[in-house]
Amino acid sequence: MKNIYKYLIIFVFGIGIFIASCSDEFLEITPFGTLNESVLGNTAGLDGLLIAAYAELDGWAGWNTGPVWDAVGTHWVMSDVASDDAYKGTDAGDQPPMNPVERNEHDAANRVVLTNWLAWYDGIARSNDVIKVANKAEGLDANAIAQYIAEARFLRGHYHFQLVRIFGAQVPYVDESAPTDGIIPNDRQIWADIEGDFVAAAAALPSSQNEVGRATSWAAKASLARVKLYQKDYSGSLSLLNEIIGSGQFSLLPNFGDLHGTAGNNGPHSIFQIQMSVNDGVPDGENGNYGEVLNNPHNGVAAGGCCGFFQPSHNLVNAFKTANGLPIANFNDVDLGNDQGCFSALADCCTESGGACTVAYSVDPHPVDPRLDHTVGRKGIPYLDWGLHTGVNYVRDQAYGGPFSPKKRVFKLAEQGTNSINGHGWGANGATAINYNIVRYADVLLMAAECEIESGSVSRGVDLINQVRSRIKDNPDQWVKFSDGSNAANYEIELYGALGQSEARDALRFERRLEFGMEGHRLFDLNRWGITPQVMNDYYAKESMPGKRNYLIGASFAAHRILNPIPQQAIDRSVGTLTQNPGY
Repeated sequence: MKNIYKYLIIFVFGIGIFIASCSDEFLEITPFGTLNESVLGNTAGLDGLLIAAYAELDGWAGWNTGPVWDAVGTHWVMSDVASDDAYKGTDAGDQPPMNPVERNEHDAANRVVLTNWLAWYDGIARSNDVIKVANKAEGLDANAIAQYIAEARFLRGHYHFQLVRIFGAQVPYVDESAPTDGIIPNDRQIWADIEGDFVAAAAALPSSQNEVGRATSWAAKASLARVKLYQKDYSGSLSLLNEIIGSGQFSLLPNFGDLHGTAGNNGPHSIFQIQMSVNDGVPDGENGNYGEVLNNPHNGVAAGGCCGFFQPSHNLVNAFKTANGLPIANFNDVDLGNDQGCFSALADCCTESGGACTVAYSVDPHPVDPRLDHTVGRKGIPYLDWGLHTGVNYVRDQAYGGPFSPKKRVFKLAEQGTNSINGHGWGANGATAINYNIVRYADVLLMAAECEIESGSVSRGVDLINQVRSRIKDNPDQWVKFSDGSNAANYEIELYGALGQSEARDALRFERRLEFGMEGHRLFDLNRWGITPQVMNDYYAKESMPGKRNYLIGASFAAHRILNPIPQQAIDRSVGTLTQNPGY
């Protein structure tokens, strides 16, 4: 998609040269580098513009706006690494601008912050280009024009929502009538504008599309429901969510493990996904999930061959511990057994300093939710179809990033070279054709459960939570197995019984973490629940203990950091129009 946009710009530039060479009216020539609406106001031009707008869903506007892994549609840096779900991983010297993000002490000059600002506003600009050209197009069917505008408004709403989640609701809202200099104050909240885009899109979009990946009315309604949930409009959100649930159009994908590989692309659970493609003629797999090429086991032992980023935290792993099949309130008091400090690459032993095996290693027998081993790579457990995770040689620097490896959205050995990029100059072969779920059916169920619980319909909320849990509980064949068919760990999961509102709220919040671990939701959830400082400061205190993450010693989460700083570069270029978020 990125290259389609690049070629479209070249096409427009070439048309401009042709006009300049043939026209006697110099003053009527459209200046180079501007949007030539007369050239693009047709099906081919609008298709190109719309593809360019969709292309920004992965968060990358090109190397000139920042590294591809800074602003990612999966939000693995800004939501997961910045939360208690994941460490940056790798080692301290690789991608150092991410280090202060993990400690939540980044400032307005941080590269990651600027890249996110540029990426999502670039997506907004591309969406507005579609609307401007469509509104002036002549000779096209009115229904076709309405479709272009509806899809563009959906995307514009989505991109503004990404900005709100990162920088807060008081960011500039930019529509097709915005001033060309782009200088717009951040003096009001823009929730109503985002809702307006999603409402318009839901009314005009079809319930299904012939081409996968295009927005539907269901995607718009789910997005609108999420926006209302963020504002605690539980009744408004629930009405939309119940409509989606009652439609019968969606269902949970039977196998939880299939959700995060190509088997989960555009399945019955998918309400809206970022489409990924590799080995399609575009160099370096840039149509794939290129923003996650760093997030594979290190040393070439499995997938990618690089680079050991995005390592699950001890805290996340501990959260999967169960008692009588249910989560444990004091889950983080004692770590689930792991191979921290073990230096043997053999799955069945450890040694403190290398050499001969000195300590027998076995997987901790404590009961765990089966979703753990679909989410986290850990020693002694099969790592997809690559064989057993052998511990230290799967990670780049265990003392720094811990013993665990990411597992969701990592390609399988059987798909190497087909659904993963077939070669790359600097060794990161991890770009894949695995789509990313912006919203999937389990999210709809759990958002509805949250609305029900907060509105007082606790039993209905618990029923919805149990629907999500039943998918993994009722099908033990999908639990991770050894080659002999036995369970790889002591898996245990049960359904909830009757709960009070406070207990149900805790259950809902736990369930979101277990279901969506490492999927880019965690910090955003903590922020909207208003519990981030408490959760993160408890996390930092435990992680700072001896033998854990020394680089987190002294880290703390101040309340104002629920909003990230607006990039200083943006403030400087606004000539005093933009004001900084409080506390920075």
